[in-house]
Amino acid sequence: MNIQLTALHYVYLAYIILIIAVMIRRRDTTIICVAGIMTIGLLATETLSGSVAGIFSSFIYATKELLSTIFIISIIVAMSRVLIRTGINEVMVTPVTRFIRSPQVAYWGIGLIMMVVSLFFWPSPAVALVGAVLLPVAVRVGLPPIGAAIAMNLFGHGIALSGDYIIQGAPKLTADAAGLPVTSVMTASIPLVIVMGTVSTLTAFWMLRKEMRSGSPVHSPDATVSTEPSSSSETVPTTALPANQPAQRQVMSPRLQKAFALLIPLLFAVDVILMFVLKLQGGDATALIGGTAVVILIAVTLAAHRHAGPEETTNYLIEGFQFGFKVFGPVIPIAAFFYLGDAAITELFINPLPEGSHGIVNDLGVALAGLVPLNDTVGAITMTVTGAVTGMDGSGFSGISLVGSIASMFAGTADSAPVLTALGQVAAIWVGGGTLIPWALIPAAAICGVNPFELARRNLKPVLLGLTVTTIVAIFLI
Repeated sequence: MNIQLTALHYVYLAYIILIIAVMIRRRDTTIICVAGIMTIGLLATETLSGSVAGIFSSFIYATKELLSTIFIISIIVAMSRVLIRTGINEVMVTPVTRFIRSPQVAYWGIGLIMMVVSLFFWPSPAVALVGAVLLPVAVRVGLPPIGAAIAMNLFGHGIALSGDYIIQGAPKLTADAAGLPVTSVMTASIPLVIVMGTVSTLTAFWMLRKEMRSGSPVHSPDATVSTEPSSSSETVPTTALPANQPAQRQVMSPRLQKAFALLIPLLFAVDVILMFVLKLQGGDATALIGGTAVVILIAVTLAAHRHAGPEETTNYLIEGFQFGFKVFGPVIPIAAFFYLGDAAITELFINPLPEGSHGIVNDLGVALAGLVPLNDTVGAITMTVTGAVTGMDGSGFSGISLVGSIASMFAGTADSAPVLTALGQVAAIWVGGGTLIPWALIPAAAICGVNPFELARRNLKPVLLGLTVTTIVAIFLI
C-alpha cells in the first residue's frame, strides 16, 4: 500500500505538532488553527482568495458536523434549568441519593451505567441521559463535575465504543477491511478492551482521589458549574449555569413537583425501550432524547409559569442555545482544522490529494506503517500508534477501516491478525472517539459544565498508560 506524501501532508503534520505543543502549555490554539487552514488552503488552491475563503468554509463544515451535538446539549441544558428552578430536579434525584452516598460510588456508578447505556445506543444519547439525571446526585455527594465527566468519557466513549459488542459497527468495519470474520475480531478485542478499560479507569480514579484528598482544586478553572439557591438548607447542584448568576426560583407545589419527578424518568425510560424495540442508535437515538427533552421543557414551563409559559419557554430555549454556542465557539476553529485531515479537504477544495489517498491523516498512518519492519511485536506497537494517529480527526470511526487493512499487512500468522486488528480499533476509538480529542468529548464536558480542553488533559495520562499496557498485553497474546 504505497502512498505518496505531498507538501500538504507535511504541513498538516507540522501544524498538529505545533497545536499539541501549544495545548500542553495551556494556551489558546485558535489563531494557529486558522493559520493552518490558510496554509493548507493556499497549498490546495494555489490562490490567496481560495485560502482565505477556505477559513470560512471550514468553519461552516465543522459547524454542520457538530450541529446535532450542539443542539442536544443546548436542549438538555434548557430543560435542566427549568427543572432546577422549579425544584423538580431536587425531588427527582432524592431517591437516587440513597444508593449513591460517596464520591467513589458516584464515579463507578456513573461510569458503569454510562457503559451499559452506551453499549446499546452509543455514547452521544447516553451522555444526555446519564448526565442530566445522575450529575446532580454525584456533585451532592462530593464528586467534582470533572470526575463525572471523566467517568462518562472513559466508560462510554472508551470502553463501550471501542468494543461495540451490541451494535457491532466498529468491529464490522475493521474486520471487513482486514478480511476477517467479525466474531474473530470481537473475540480478540475482549481482553484488550478489559485491560484498556481497567487500567485507564483505575488510573483516572486514583489521580482524582489523590487530588481530592490533598485538597487540590479539582474543578476546571473555566468550569461553568455553579449552584442555585434552594428553599432547603442545601444547595442544588446543576449543570451549565453561569457562575455567579443565580437564577430566580420558580414556585411549584410539592404535589406537582412529585408528579413531574415521576413522569420525567418514566418518559426517558420509554425512550430507552423505544430505542431497543425500534433499533435506534446514534443520531436517531439522540433525536428521540432531544425531542423528549423539548416536550418536558414545554410541559414544565407551562405548569410553572402558567400564563407566561409561552414566553418563558422561548427564554429557556434561548438560554440553552446561548450556552451551547458559547461552549462550542472556541472548538469550531480547532475542529475545522482537524476535519481537513479527513473528508473535509476534498469537499472544500478541488481534490488536492494524490490518487489513491484516503485523506491526510490516514495517509500519514499508512506512511508510518511503511517505515517499520513486518513482525508481530513491532506490528503491535505500530498498530497502536497508527490507530491513535487515524483517530486524531476526532471521529474514531473514520480511520478504522484503514487500520484493519494495515493490520492484515503486519499479521505474521492467522492467529495474530484478529489481535492486531482489534488493537488498532481500540487505539483509534479511544483517541478519536471521545476521550482525548477536545471536540469529540464536548458532550460530556458540556453536560457536566467543565472545560473540554481541561477534560482532555485529565484523560491524557490514564489513556496513554492504558494504551501502553494494552499494547504489551497484545504482544503476549500474539
